[in-house]
Amino acid sequence: MVVRLLHTADWQIGMTRRFLEPEAQARFTAARADAVRRLGGVARDQGCDLVVVCGDVFESNHLTPQTVRRALDALRAVPVPVYLLPGNHDPLDAASIYRSELFRTEVPGHVHVLDRPGIHEVAPGLELVAAPWESKHPGRDLLAGALAHVPEGPAPDGLVRVVVGHGAVDELDPDRRSDSSIRTAPLVTALQEGRVHYVALGDRHSRTAVAGRPDIWYSGAPEPTRETEVAPGDVLVVDLDPAHGSPPRVTPHRVATWTFRVLERRVDGDADLEVLEQELHDLPDKDRTVVHLALAGTLTVPQLARLDGLRERHRDQLGALVERDHHQDVVVVGEGDETWAGLAVGGFVAAAAAEIQVVAGSGVATGAAAPGATGADGTTPSAFVAGRPDDGESARDALALLYRLTGGAA
Repeated sequence: MVVRLLHTADWQIGMTRRFLEPEAQARFTAARADAVRRLGGVARDQGCDLVVVCGDVFESNHLTPQTVRRALDALRAVPVPVYLLPGNHDPLDAASIYRSELFRTEVPGHVHVLDRPGIHEVAPGLELVAAPWESKHPGRDLLAGALAHVPEGPAPDGLVRVVVGHGAVDELDPDRRSDSSIRTAPLVTALQEGRVHYVALGDRHSRTAVAGRPDIWYSGAPEPTRETEVAPGDVLVVDLDPAHGSPPRVTPHRVATWTFRVLERRVDGDADLEVLEQELHDLPDKDRTVVHLALAGTLTVPQLARLDGLRERHRDQLGALVERDHHQDVVVVGEGDETWAGLAVGGFVAAAAAEIQVVAGSGVATGAAAPGATGADGTTPSAFVAGRPDDGESARDALALLYRLTGGAA
């Protein structure tokens, strides 16, 4: 028996990301269902016998009927049998999507749920050893329980056994922070004894070979979900031919259309801003690219205003531009009165700018408040500043915004 299967996991259809605007979220959601169609194309083109989905098909058990129906429609386009394993996001609990009337009545006939632990004979000469999640916190190694159903000794000639599981392995989590961690040693023993021939795992969104072995893999997520993932966006085509003693041959195929990038850059003047502008401009597929931007450097107020304009333009083009406060270390330096002189501002505005710059942390005022200067409503510059949070980040942003509003660089 020679088997070619497509190994995938962590579709998490229905996933939302808080950093996405509604329009980008709609595209992100559609891409996750479209990835199912693309992996179906890989299964067809590579001559796969089946697809195994190792958990977290859905983001949760509480999705709209529209989301579920669109997922089922995408599955309908996959031309080979598909086996779905419930994971920690979509366990077989009382609210399970897999037990809903909608799913049971509309699921395509070639799509099957691995809804009990142990051996599933899915074709002559092919068994899947499944470990479905029945709750979000099982409190035990589910794969160990599934392996208990496998007879001792090598599998009979002509039989291929594939373990289908979901969760973190102790090899990658040596502190065993979860009591549901999968123990690697029993899996290795079962593989060495020939009881099983391949272990297909889900939960880790990065494509990963476990313990450096060719027969225990996380496929990774078919669409990336965060910037820390390594080698996401693939599905694995696995060739199994145990009769000839051959180790599994695992070939990744990319199906992702979204990309997460991290840009850590120094910005110490106009030249650095031009380089950053060009780098963002040259990114391909901007509407499906999420950029996590971490900046450090020293800028004048006009340069900071230019940076803010740059961010604004590219934020409109990208899938998302994510900036976390604790990743930003841009210091504003003063240039004296000339920063504002060309804009013909004075009085209240100059006094406000002076106080805000001090709060921003430069210690250099851009202009001195005229004695007794007040705004049109009679407020003093101190009253103006006092309404803002007393921190450098807010003051820095206020300076750049003030500069732009008074006619400075956009």
